[in-house]
Amino acid sequence: MMKKNIGKLLTLTVMLTACAPSSALALDYKATLGNDSTFETIAEARANAPAALQPFSSKTYAAHPVMDEFPGDTTYVYRSADMYGINAAVRLNTNIVVYSDKSFASKDEAQAYLKELGLIDIIDQARGSVILVTPSDPEAGFTAADQKNYYALQTAMFAINAAGTKDGEDVTYVDASYYGGFGFYYVIGIDGGATFLNNYVAGTQDYVSRIAGMLLINGDMDRISTVADSVPVCLVNSKEDIIAKYCEANDAKAQHITADTVEWYNQAYPVRRVVSMTSDASVSELINKAYYGLFVKAVRGQELKSGLNSASTPYQGYGNDCAPYSLSERNALINGVTADGIYEIETKSEELSEFTNAEGEYVQTWFEYLNIFTYVQTWFEYLPEEVKNNTAPAGTVPLLLCVHGGGDDPRQYVDGQGWLVVAGKERIAIVAPEYSSMNNFSEEGRAALAKAFPALVRLMLEKYPALDASRVYVNGYSMGSLGTCETMYGDPGLFAAAYPQAGIMKAEPTEEERKAFDKVRLPICISTSEYDLWANVDTVTHDIVPDFYHLISDFKTLNKMEALPENPDFETYPITGFTADVMGTYVMNDEYTNHYWYFLDENDVPMVGFQYIDSIVHCLYPEYAGMVWDFVKHYSRNIETGEVIYNANV
Repeated sequence: MMKKNIGKLLTLTVMLTACAPSSALALDYKATLGNDSTFETIAEARANAPAALQPFSSKTYAAHPVMDEFPGDTTYVYRSADMYGINAAVRLNTNIVVYSDKSFASKDEAQAYLKELGLIDIIDQARGSVILVTPSDPEAGFTAADQKNYYALQTAMFAINAAGTKDGEDVTYVDASYYGGFGFYYVIGIDGGATFLNNYVAGTQDYVSRIAGMLLINGDMDRISTVADSVPVCLVNSKEDIIAKYCEANDAKAQHITADTVEWYNQAYPVRRVVSMTSDASVSELINKAYYGLFVKAVRGQELKSGLNSASTPYQGYGNDCAPYSLSERNALINGVTADGIYEIETKSEELSEFTNAEGEYVQTWFEYLNIFTYVQTWFEYLPEEVKNNTAPAGTVPLLLCVHGGGDDPRQYVDGQGWLVVAGKERIAIVAPEYSSMNNFSEEGRAALAKAFPALVRLMLEKYPALDASRVYVNGYSMGSLGTCETMYGDPGLFAAAYPQAGIMKAEPTEEERKAFDKVRLPICISTSEYDLWANVDTVTHDIVPDFYHLISDFKTLNKMEALPENPDFETYPITGFTADVMGTYVMNDEYTNHYWYFLDENDVPMVGFQYIDSIVHCLYPEYAGMVWDFVKHYSRNIETGEVIYNANV
């Protein structure tokens, strides 16, 4: 029956209003620019960027004014082909910024230098940009004057979707989408460039805490200079006092020695590493070792209020302008697979191309603000190699449905939440559909999700025998939280547990959906954070808003538990307005406090939970996947009886 009906369900695609919907849907999802590789001076890049991005948006683009006085002919930009650059996918770009005290007579010489270093091959594989920075005054070398240029370049590269005015017209600054991004941001210093980074970048928190990895070759450091925050770093031919400063910043006390390196690391947080070596190897060899051995194992996430601890001046306060960025473990995809064997597989298909309502009519969702028809047609599968190769025993691998947020990208959601790390360690499979144009706030849009996403899960279970139908979970953030709710309302018995995050409105089930819970219970946890959107958290008190309170109460009643009191009591119970059976706190990643509340059923099984993270804004956080997994992993479902099974010792 599944194979016969699967073609009657939903696929995501986009068609402009001017085009009438057709029965043959175009598989047109794309979050990359389709550009050829380019090599430009920074001045040329800024001049060319607005026209290059214009076909992808109705916005008016302009180069960021913070770069207006940047020396345009001493810095060079290599952009790989087909860069990420649409919506949040721009954050998937890898950015490698190289500080070298060499000077070049031509662009060809500069490009040959990067090619010789192996960086063009690396970035072509990773997708993103290499930026070669040379001294603004070649005769003087790097000086304090170049620190201003460092700040300008950082501001422009990190200012995703930042806006302003130009000649009285509203504009969006284009630099971040054209050659920037954040998260996978790595810095290399060679000779005088390493000394510059030691003395003028490492000591400023707003600079160094955005860097996910550094390689410093032959650099010196003034005695009075410091390292302001933790940063993974590879130091080549460095003095002992320089090594000690980086070890102190990383609280790296454990030591590991090999034939050619001495490595210090933080035992609790091993991503905080200092690798030291004395070497006369070629710079290209050192770069290759640092990139694959250090850089791709770390990522930076931005979770704090804008403007916090920013070194800035006129441009303080952009959403990504703050410090420190969180430093987390990364499980990088290289040529479509992680080092521990998680494969990314993009699927563009009309296999779930349509569904019918009760009267047999096709349902189309309509996004009136964007004038777009929307369907579902693209998803990404993240499979352990033993699932992909069909060598895992049947029914042994959990499956997670990941539902991204509004304007986000499914790949960015999986990576930005830390799910690749969890997938590698726990050997779970993930499916992440793209539905960024879906108006799932409309009645028809929500109904579409309630049918389409469970259908996608069933398709995955049918497609891969290794997947365990008793351990299927769903997680989504922001708009994806509503998508998570609609998914579990549509077929609660399909999932063993659900975890919506940052709910953005009260997602009430319909009466028909409520009936689906008559014979089914579903463990549900939901989370928000102190500086979440106003739809979730009061911007003054930082308590959850009444709609969020009632959503938690709704989750209780769906699970045959007593509802919360009609009115929250925030005076007695700050943040929540309620008390619970189990409560506690712990610290995430040595930086943010997580408060939790759980409601237990008659068998002392946590069936409804709530978590609240201090200090964090509305954003993806690489530690969230671990938080979600720590809840859902305890649950499975007897697929014959529908009973929820809880194992506290998983």
